[in-house]
Amino acid sequence: MDRLRQRADFLAVANGARANTAAFVLQGRGRDDQGPIRVGYTVTNKNGTATERNRIRRRLREVMKQVEAVSMRPHHDYVLVGRRDALTRDFATMIDDLRSALRRLDRPAPKTGTNKTGTNKTRTDKTGNKSAPHPNGMTRP
Repeated sequence: MDRLRQRADFLAVANGARANTAAFVLQGRGRDDQGPIRVGYTVTNKNGTATERNRIRRRLREVMKQVEAVSMRPHHDYVLVGRRDALTRDFATMIDDLRSALRRLDRPAPKTGTNKTGTNKTRTDKTGNKSAPHPNGMTRP
């Protein structure tokens, strides 16, 4: 595993899929090249002083080392965005959270633009004119 170092790479991963946990947010994005898995870590200033942020970052790095590379997809970039709960959360729980987050990133994205029944029907008003679908998928009476 390599590390992400350039800001452009972090920004590219931020536009990818994400999975939230109590201690961190995992962001992931596939790459077109055949390079190794790359991982980046970030902790914002709102999470405490420099020593607390560094402790969060160290814990996240160790969690990533404990998880097998098999559970990560090849040719992908991952970013762990630390949260303040990473300071006090049980280490074994954080490892389980990371495995769960990696599985959630692998799930296919839900289809958009459909209503609850899975169809994208247009509405007709009382005069028979068609209009766009209602935003929450419901139809007007």
